[in-house]
Amino acid sequence: MTAIPSAEDQRVPVGPPPPFDPELAAALEVIGEHLPPALLPEMIPALRDGLVVVEGAALDLTAGGAFVVEERTVPGPEGAPDVSLLICRPAGTGHAVPVIYHTHGGGMVLGDNRTGIGEALEWARELGTAVVSVEYRLAPENPHPAPVEDCYAGLVWTREHAAELGFDASRIIVAGASAGGGLAAAVALLARDRGGPALLGQVLLCPMLDDRNDTPSSHQMAGRGVWDRTANHTGWTALLGDAQGGPDASPYAAPARAEDLTALPPAFIDVGSAETFRDESVAYATRIWRSGGRAELHVWPGGFHGYDQMAPQAALSQDTKAARLRWLRRLLGN
Repeated sequence: MTAIPSAEDQRVPVGPPPPFDPELAAALEVIGEHLPPALLPEMIPALRDGLVVVEGAALDLTAGGAFVVEERTVPGPEGAPDVSLLICRPAGTGHAVPVIYHTHGGGMVLGDNRTGIGEALEWARELGTAVVSVEYRLAPENPHPAPVEDCYAGLVWTREHAAELGFDASRIIVAGASAGGGLAAAVALLARDRGGPALLGQVLLCPMLDDRNDTPSSHQMAGRGVWDRTANHTGWTALLGDAQGGPDASPYAAPARAEDLTALPPAFIDVGSAETFRDESVAYATRIWRSGGRAELHVWPGGFHGYDQMAPQAALSQDTKAARLRWLRRLLGN
Protein backbone atom coordinates (compact mmCIF):
# COMPACT_ATOMS: atom_id res chain seq x y z
CA MET A 1 0.00 0.00 0.00
CA THR A 2 1.25 3.47 -0.89
CA ALA A 3 2.29 5.47 2.15
CA ILE A 4 0.54 8.75 2.87
CA PRO A 5 3.12 11.56 2.83
CA SER A 6 3.69 13.08 6.24
CA ALA A 7 3.33 16.75 7.10
CA GLU A 8 7.12 16.91 7.34
CA ASP A 9 7.30 16.11 3.62
CA GLN A 10 5.61 19.42 2.78
CA ARG A 11 7.89 22.19 1.56
CA VAL A 12 5.36 24.92 2.36
CA PRO A 13 4.51 25.42 6.05
CA VAL A 14 0.89 24.54 6.78
CA GLY A 15 -0.98 26.57 9.34
CA PRO A 16 -4.04 25.61 11.36
CA PRO A 17 -7.21 24.67 9.47
CA PRO A 18 -9.56 27.42 8.35
CA PRO A 19 -12.62 27.73 10.61
CA PHE A 20 -15.92 26.25 9.57
CA ASP A 21 -18.79 28.58 8.83
CA PRO A 22 -20.63 28.87 12.20
CA GLU A 23 -23.95 27.64 10.83
CA LEU A 24 -22.25 24.71 9.09
CA ALA A 25 -20.17 23.90 12.17
CA ALA A 26 -23.38 23.30 14.14
CA ALA A 27 -24.66 20.98 11.40
CA LEU A 28 -21.31 19.18 11.26
CA GLU A 29 -21.55 18.25 14.94
CA VAL A 30 -24.68 16.24 14.14
CA ILE A 31 -23.32 14.87 10.86
CA GLY A 32 -20.12 13.71 12.57
CA GLU A 33 -22.07 11.38 14.84
CA HIS A 34 -23.00 9.29 11.79
CA LEU A 35 -20.27 10.07 9.27
CA PRO A 36 -16.72 10.31 10.64
CA PRO A 37 -14.10 12.21 8.61
CA ALA A 38 -12.02 9.12 7.87
CA LEU A 39 -13.12 6.26 5.63
CA LEU A 40 -11.29 2.94 5.93
CA PRO A 41 -11.60 0.12 3.39
CA GLU A 42 -13.47 -2.14 5.80
CA MET A 43 -16.20 0.51 6.15
CA ILE A 44 -17.16 0.50 2.47
CA PRO A 45 -19.73 -2.38 2.47
CA ALA A 46 -21.79 -0.91 5.31
CA LEU A 47 -21.73 2.56 3.76
CA ARG A 48 -22.89 1.14 0.43
CA ASP A 49 -25.84 -0.56 2.10
CA GLY A 50 -26.78 2.58 3.99
CA LEU A 51 -26.59 4.76 0.88
CA VAL A 52 -28.96 2.49 -1.03
CA VAL A 53 -31.53 2.77 1.76
CA VAL A 54 -31.28 6.56 2.00
CA GLU A 55 -31.36 7.26 -1.73
CA GLY A 56 -34.13 4.77 -2.43
CA ALA A 57 -36.40 6.21 0.24
CA ALA A 58 -35.99 9.91 -0.45
CA LEU A 59 -36.06 10.41 -4.21
CA ASP A 60 -38.97 11.31 -6.50
CA LEU A 61 -37.21 11.33 -9.85
CA THR A 62 -40.29 12.65 -11.64
CA ALA A 63 -40.26 15.77 -9.40
CA GLY A 64 -44.01 15.60 -9.10
CA GLY A 65 -44.54 14.85 -12.78
CA ALA A 66 -42.10 17.40 -14.20
CA PHE A 67 -39.96 14.63 -15.73
CA VAL A 68 -40.54 11.44 -17.66
CA VAL A 69 -38.10 8.91 -16.26
CA GLU A 70 -36.67 5.76 -17.77
CA GLU A 71 -33.60 3.61 -17.23
CA ARG A 72 -31.77 2.24 -20.24
CA THR A 73 -29.01 -0.31 -20.50
CA VAL A 74 -26.57 0.78 -23.19
CA PRO A 75 -23.30 -0.64 -24.52
CA GLY A 76 -20.36 -0.14 -22.21
CA PRO A 77 -16.68 0.08 -23.14
CA GLU A 78 -15.44 -2.54 -25.58
CA GLY A 79 -15.22 -5.91 -23.84
CA ALA A 80 -16.89 -4.59 -20.67
CA PRO A 81 -20.42 -4.91 -19.25
CA ASP A 82 -23.27 -2.69 -20.38
CA VAL A 83 -23.87 0.63 -18.61
CA SER A 84 -27.11 1.79 -16.97
CA LEU A 85 -28.29 5.32 -17.74
CA LEU A 86 -31.02 7.04 -15.75
CA ILE A 87 -32.76 9.39 -18.19
CA CYS A 88 -35.01 12.20 -16.94
CA ARG A 89 -36.67 14.24 -19.69
CA PRO A 90 -38.92 17.27 -19.22
CA ALA A 91 -42.55 16.24 -19.61
CA GLY A 92 -44.46 17.71 -22.54
CA THR A 93 -41.52 19.35 -24.32
CA GLY A 94 -41.87 19.64 -28.07
CA HIS A 95 -38.33 20.76 -28.89
CA ALA A 96 -34.80 19.46 -28.41
CA VAL A 97 -33.49 20.26 -24.93
CA PRO A 98 -29.98 20.60 -23.49
CA VAL A 99 -28.62 17.76 -21.35
CA ILE A 100 -26.92 17.63 -17.96
CA TYR A 101 -24.79 14.47 -18.08
CA HIS A 102 -24.34 13.57 -14.42
CA THR A 103 -21.49 11.52 -12.94
CA HIS A 104 -22.22 10.71 -9.31
CA GLY A 105 -19.96 11.11 -6.30
CA GLY A 106 -18.95 8.61 -3.65
CA GLY A 107 -15.16 8.58 -3.49
CA MET A 108 -14.95 6.11 -6.42
CA VAL A 109 -16.24 3.40 -4.08
CA LEU A 110 -19.87 4.34 -3.29
CA GLY A 111 -23.11 5.30 -5.01
CA ASP A 112 -25.15 4.69 -8.13
CA ASN A 113 -26.84 6.76 -10.82
CA ARG A 114 -29.37 8.11 -8.31
CA THR A 115 -26.74 9.40 -5.88
CA GLY A 116 -26.65 13.18 -5.73
CA ILE A 117 -28.97 13.60 -8.72
CA GLY A 118 -31.32 15.90 -6.82
CA GLU A 119 -29.51 19.15 -7.59
CA ALA A 120 -29.13 18.26 -11.27
CA LEU A 121 -32.90 17.78 -11.41
CA GLU A 122 -33.36 21.18 -9.76
CA TRP A 123 -31.19 22.74 -12.49
CA ALA A 124 -33.14 20.88 -15.15
CA ARG A 125 -36.47 22.06 -13.82
CA GLU A 126 -35.30 25.68 -13.70
CA LEU A 127 -33.54 25.66 -17.07
CA GLY A 128 -35.64 23.26 -19.15
CA THR A 129 -32.96 20.63 -19.60
CA ALA A 130 -32.86 16.85 -19.37
CA VAL A 131 -30.65 14.88 -16.99
CA VAL A 132 -28.81 11.68 -17.88
CA SER A 133 -27.08 10.04 -14.92
CA VAL A 134 -24.60 7.24 -15.51
CA GLU A 135 -24.01 4.23 -13.29
CA TYR A 136 -20.36 3.25 -13.43
CA ARG A 137 -18.51 0.29 -11.96
CA LEU A 138 -17.06 1.01 -8.54
CA ALA A 139 -13.58 0.48 -7.13
CA PRO A 140 -11.90 -1.46 -5.62
CA GLU A 141 -13.68 -4.31 -7.42
CA ASN A 142 -13.35 -2.35 -10.67
CA PRO A 143 -10.22 -0.14 -10.60
CA HIS A 144 -9.22 2.45 -13.18
CA PRO A 145 -10.02 2.71 -16.05
CA ALA A 146 -13.41 1.03 -15.47
CA PRO A 147 -15.25 4.00 -13.86
CA VAL A 148 -14.19 6.68 -16.33
CA GLU A 149 -14.57 4.42 -19.37
CA ASP A 150 -18.13 3.58 -18.29
CA CYS A 151 -18.88 7.29 -17.93
CA TYR A 152 -17.40 8.03 -21.34
CA ALA A 153 -19.28 5.18 -23.02
CA GLY A 154 -22.54 6.50 -21.61
CA LEU A 155 -21.73 10.00 -22.86
CA VAL A 156 -20.97 8.73 -26.38
CA TRP A 157 -24.26 6.78 -26.45
CA THR A 158 -26.17 9.85 -25.25
CA ARG A 159 -24.65 11.97 -28.00
CA GLU A 160 -25.31 9.36 -30.68
CA HIS A 161 -28.96 8.94 -29.63
CA ALA A 162 -29.68 12.61 -28.93
CA ALA A 163 -32.22 13.03 -31.75
CA GLU A 164 -34.13 9.92 -30.66
CA LEU A 165 -34.26 11.18 -27.07
CA GLY A 166 -35.23 14.74 -27.94
CA PHE A 167 -31.90 16.19 -26.87
CA ASP A 168 -29.88 19.04 -28.34
CA ALA A 169 -26.58 17.29 -29.11
CA SER A 170 -24.75 20.62 -29.28
CA ARG A 171 -25.60 21.46 -25.67
CA ILE A 172 -24.35 18.67 -23.41
CA ILE A 173 -22.87 19.65 -20.05
CA VAL A 174 -20.97 17.18 -17.87
CA ALA A 175 -21.47 17.66 -14.15
CA GLY A 176 -20.56 15.92 -10.93
CA ALA A 177 -19.59 16.40 -7.31
CA SER A 178 -16.61 14.96 -5.42
CA ALA A 179 -15.54 11.78 -7.24
CA GLY A 180 -18.20 12.67 -9.78
CA GLY A 181 -16.52 16.04 -10.29
CA GLY A 182 -13.24 14.28 -10.93
CA LEU A 183 -14.93 11.93 -13.39
CA ALA A 184 -16.65 14.83 -15.16
CA ALA A 185 -13.25 16.51 -15.59
CA ALA A 186 -11.74 13.25 -16.84
CA VAL A 187 -14.60 12.69 -19.30
CA ALA A 188 -14.01 16.20 -20.67
CA LEU A 189 -10.34 15.32 -21.18
CA LEU A 190 -11.25 12.04 -22.89
CA ALA A 191 -13.79 13.72 -25.16
CA ARG A 192 -11.17 16.25 -26.23
CA ASP A 193 -8.39 13.71 -26.73
CA ARG A 194 -10.51 11.12 -28.57
CA GLY A 195 -12.37 13.60 -30.73
CA GLY A 196 -15.54 12.61 -28.92
CA PRO A 197 -18.70 14.55 -28.11
CA ALA A 198 -18.24 18.32 -28.09
CA LEU A 199 -19.25 19.56 -24.65
CA LEU A 200 -20.85 22.89 -23.86
CA GLY A 201 -19.47 23.02 -20.31
CA GLN A 202 -18.25 21.14 -17.25
CA VAL A 203 -19.52 21.61 -13.70
CA LEU A 204 -16.96 20.38 -11.17
CA LEU A 205 -18.26 20.58 -7.61
CA CYS A 206 -15.68 19.97 -4.86
CA PRO A 207 -13.95 17.71 -7.40
CA MET A 208 -11.64 14.80 -6.54
CA LEU A 209 -8.78 15.56 -8.93
CA ASP A 210 -5.40 14.66 -7.46
CA ASP A 211 -4.35 11.21 -6.24
CA ARG A 212 -1.17 12.53 -4.62
CA ASN A 213 -3.11 13.65 -1.53
CA ASP A 214 -0.37 16.03 -0.43
CA THR A 215 -1.77 19.55 -0.71
CA PRO A 216 -1.73 21.92 2.27
CA SER A 217 -5.52 21.65 2.52
CA SER A 218 -5.33 17.86 2.71
CA HIS A 219 -3.01 18.21 5.71
CA GLN A 220 -5.01 20.98 7.34
CA MET A 221 -8.25 19.00 7.22
CA ALA A 222 -6.86 15.65 8.42
CA GLY A 223 -9.32 14.26 10.95
CA ARG A 224 -11.79 17.09 10.41
CA GLY A 225 -14.99 17.69 8.50
CA VAL A 226 -16.12 15.19 5.87
CA TRP A 227 -13.78 13.12 3.65
CA ASP A 228 -10.42 13.80 5.22
CA ARG A 229 -6.95 12.76 4.09
CA THR A 230 -7.35 9.17 5.27
CA ALA A 231 -10.65 8.82 3.42
CA ASN A 232 -9.03 10.30 0.33
CA HIS A 233 -6.20 7.79 0.55
CA THR A 234 -8.76 4.98 0.80
CA GLY A 235 -10.62 6.17 -2.29
CA TRP A 236 -7.58 6.74 -4.46
CA THR A 237 -5.94 3.47 -3.43
CA ALA A 238 -9.15 1.62 -4.28
CA LEU A 239 -9.09 3.19 -7.75
CA LEU A 240 -5.36 3.05 -8.52
CA GLY A 241 -3.82 0.45 -6.21
CA ASP A 242 -0.05 0.75 -6.01
CA ALA A 243 -0.06 3.48 -8.67
CA GLN A 244 -1.72 5.91 -6.24
CA GLY A 245 0.59 8.84 -5.62
CA GLY A 246 3.27 7.44 -7.94
CA PRO A 247 4.70 8.81 -11.18
CA ASP A 248 2.49 6.83 -13.55
CA ALA A 249 -1.06 7.73 -12.50
CA SER A 250 -3.25 8.43 -15.50
CA PRO A 251 -4.72 11.90 -16.06
CA TYR A 252 -7.98 10.14 -16.94
CA ALA A 253 -8.03 8.84 -13.37
CA ALA A 254 -6.61 11.96 -11.71
CA PRO A 255 -7.19 15.01 -13.95
CA ALA A 256 -4.71 17.08 -11.93
CA ARG A 257 -2.05 14.94 -13.64
CA ALA A 258 -3.02 16.21 -17.12
CA GLU A 259 -0.19 18.23 -18.64
CA ASP A 260 -2.41 19.91 -21.24
CA LEU A 261 -5.59 21.73 -20.19
CA THR A 262 -6.13 23.59 -23.45
CA ALA A 263 -9.27 23.31 -25.60
CA LEU A 264 -11.53 22.21 -22.76
CA PRO A 265 -15.14 23.32 -22.37
CA PRO A 266 -15.85 26.22 -19.99
CA ALA A 267 -15.66 25.08 -16.38
CA PHE A 268 -17.49 25.98 -13.22
CA ILE A 269 -15.47 24.87 -10.20
CA ASP A 270 -16.46 25.33 -6.59
CA VAL A 271 -15.14 24.06 -3.28
CA GLY A 272 -15.21 24.88 0.43
CA SER A 273 -12.29 26.60 2.10
CA ALA A 274 -12.34 24.03 4.92
CA GLU A 275 -12.06 20.79 2.96
CA THR A 276 -9.47 18.42 1.56
CA PHE A 277 -10.08 19.29 -2.11
CA ARG A 278 -9.67 23.06 -1.78
CA ASP A 279 -6.14 23.44 -3.10
CA GLU A 280 -6.37 20.96 -5.97
CA SER A 281 -9.57 22.69 -7.16
CA VAL A 282 -7.91 26.11 -7.06
CA ALA A 283 -4.87 24.73 -8.88
CA TYR A 284 -7.03 23.16 -11.61
CA ALA A 285 -8.88 26.41 -12.27
CA THR A 286 -5.59 28.32 -12.30
CA ARG A 287 -4.11 25.94 -14.84
CA ILE A 288 -7.18 26.24 -17.08
CA TRP A 289 -6.73 30.04 -17.06
CA ARG A 290 -3.01 29.68 -17.68
CA SER A 291 -3.86 27.53 -20.71
CA GLY A 292 -6.13 30.22 -22.10
CA GLY A 293 -9.37 28.53 -21.08
CA ARG A 294 -12.54 29.66 -19.33
CA ALA A 295 -13.25 28.83 -15.71
CA GLU A 296 -15.30 30.32 -12.92
CA LEU A 297 -13.96 29.45 -9.46
CA HIS A 298 -15.70 29.81 -6.10
CA VAL A 299 -14.04 29.00 -2.78
CA TRP A 300 -16.82 29.17 -0.21
CA PRO A 301 -15.57 30.38 3.19
CA GLY A 302 -15.95 27.83 5.94
CA GLY A 303 -17.51 25.15 3.74
CA PHE A 304 -16.73 21.50 4.50
CA HIS A 305 -16.91 18.76 1.87
CA GLY A 306 -20.49 18.30 0.69
CA TYR A 307 -21.91 20.95 3.01
CA ASP A 308 -24.49 22.10 0.46
CA GLN A 309 -26.00 18.62 0.30
CA MET A 310 -25.78 17.85 4.01
CA ALA A 311 -26.92 21.26 5.28
CA PRO A 312 -28.97 22.59 2.34
CA GLN A 313 -30.83 25.25 4.34
CA ALA A 314 -27.67 27.00 5.57
CA ALA A 315 -27.13 30.47 4.15
CA LEU A 316 -23.79 29.47 2.60
CA SER A 317 -25.41 26.46 0.93
CA GLN A 318 -28.12 28.66 -0.55
CA ASP A 319 -25.53 31.10 -1.91
CA THR A 320 -23.53 28.20 -3.35
CA LYS A 321 -26.49 26.69 -5.17
CA ALA A 322 -27.57 30.08 -6.52
CA ALA A 323 -24.11 30.72 -8.02
CA ARG A 324 -24.15 27.38 -9.84
CA LEU A 325 -27.57 28.04 -11.31
CA ARG A 326 -26.58 31.54 -12.44
CA TRP A 327 -23.53 30.15 -14.26
CA LEU A 328 -25.58 27.48 -16.01
CA ARG A 329 -28.18 30.05 -16.99
CA ARG A 330 -25.49 32.21 -18.59
CA LEU A 331 -23.89 29.23 -20.31
CA LEU A 332 -27.21 28.14 -21.82
CA GLY A 333 -28.26 31.68 -22.66
CA ASN A 334 -31.46 31.36 -20.64
